[in-house]
Amino acid sequence: MNIFETIKKETAGYGEKIAVTEENRSISYRELIGASEHLALRLKKSGIRQADRVALLCNDSIDYIIISLAILASKAAVVPISSSLSWDETEAVLERIDVNLLIFDKPSYKAADAERFYSGISNDKEFFIYCRKAKNDVSEEYYGLNPAFIRFSSGTTGASKGVVLSHESIIERTDAADMALRMSPDDVVIWVLSMSYHFVVTILLFLRRSSTVVLCGSSFPESFLENITGRKGTFLYASPFHYHVLSGSDDLPPDLLSGVRLAVSTAMKLPQSTAGQFREKFGFELTEAYGIIEVGLPFINLSGNPAKRGSVGKVLPDYDIKIENRDKNGVGELHVKGKGMFDAYFSPWQSRKDALKEGWFNTGDLGRVDDEGFLFISGRDKNVINFAGMKIFPEEVEFVLNRHPAVKESLVYGVPHPGYGELPCAKVVFKEETDSGFDTNEIRRFCYPLLTSYKVPKEILSVKELEKTASGKLKRWKQS
Repeated sequence: MNIFETIKKETAGYGEKIAVTEENRSISYRELIGASEHLALRLKKSGIRQADRVALLCNDSIDYIIISLAILASKAAVVPISSSLSWDETEAVLERIDVNLLIFDKPSYKAADAERFYSGISNDKEFFIYCRKAKNDVSEEYYGLNPAFIRFSSGTTGASKGVVLSHESIIERTDAADMALRMSPDDVVIWVLSMSYHFVVTILLFLRRSSTVVLCGSSFPESFLENITGRKGTFLYASPFHYHVLSGSDDLPPDLLSGVRLAVSTAMKLPQSTAGQFREKFGFELTEAYGIIEVGLPFINLSGNPAKRGSVGKVLPDYDIKIENRDKNGVGELHVKGKGMFDAYFSPWQSRKDALKEGWFNTGDLGRVDDEGFLFISGRDKNVINFAGMKIFPEEVEFVLNRHPAVKESLVYGVPHPGYGELPCAKVVFKEETDSGFDTNEIRRFCYPLLTSYKVPKEILSVKELEKTASGKLKRWKQS
């Protein structure tokens, strides 16, 4: 099976329909498939082989979609890299996933011996292919999986790196999600999220169903609003941050979203205040979705019921859940299993069979299910910080903070924020010889070249010591 061939087959009757629009550019399904196939041949001539790991580092665009599809058509695996990552973070991904080839646009990366090429739809936008000397010390199991995507995961100090998804798993999880989303050729999707983090279940599903995807670029909210009205959007897929901005703007008319059939909120927990403001202004409920890279999109709250705000909905038909180690309120550890589960962790290698317990995936989230079967996420037993839908792992930020010559140790934590979800903040213990009046802004300036800007702590507090457990580990909890 191959997800590109599946898209090609399922869109065969919609060749002249617009597939993707970006500012003043549009591409039909016939052009999209043709450009992807042409580029796939070009990539093969450049040395790409089946199951090669091909990193993609460029801004969201029509070209991003074409290049991704071309890699998939070549039977290689896409390794998406966010263009917002620092140089150190980018190099960490390339090394840990042992990337064979890197495709990038000129501002994103520097490689003197990279080969220039064009995506096939516009000769004014050039890209580059850089062949890396991969070690290729990869488990034999990897080559038998029919790999399609490898999503880097778990922060720079986490144990498991790279969630491997096969073509079969992607087809299964897009089918599973569509049992709730019900995408069709009539849908016009207004897209504002990052493709490097949101592509497999969403963009690929939208293309499978011959929907039109409208890319809003970076000019939010101007481009977002313009496309909702000008492109007659029917489907919104955004984070709570985007809906918070829409709901709080006095300049937007209540009938702005009259043609929208579904507004999905994802990437982070939807604050009930944002949900209430949205309903009051636009007259319908936001649809909260709960996605997990290892699982897919197992929960989507389609109830439209204000009484079920705070819930991610009932489990979709192709999934099962169980809550273990419940407390007196019914809150416990959430486990999920079903179709489209991840196939392996890449580094260190761990197969799905070994990673799961009798097929169950421990999400790391705590939740409860009410009498009607609606799941409410209560928190996480992991320490991830959710900033505007972007995940921040405290350990990777602490690793950078602790590199500063004045810092002895640090603790990074999230502080709740009504618009962004959580803000990353830090407590720092300085070395004894450091002057007590040391400017903590100097620590922040030190972080910027080494971390993506949103990961840099918004506030740094100087403390005498950090609380530890009996075994000497940092005590972690959600700050308030």
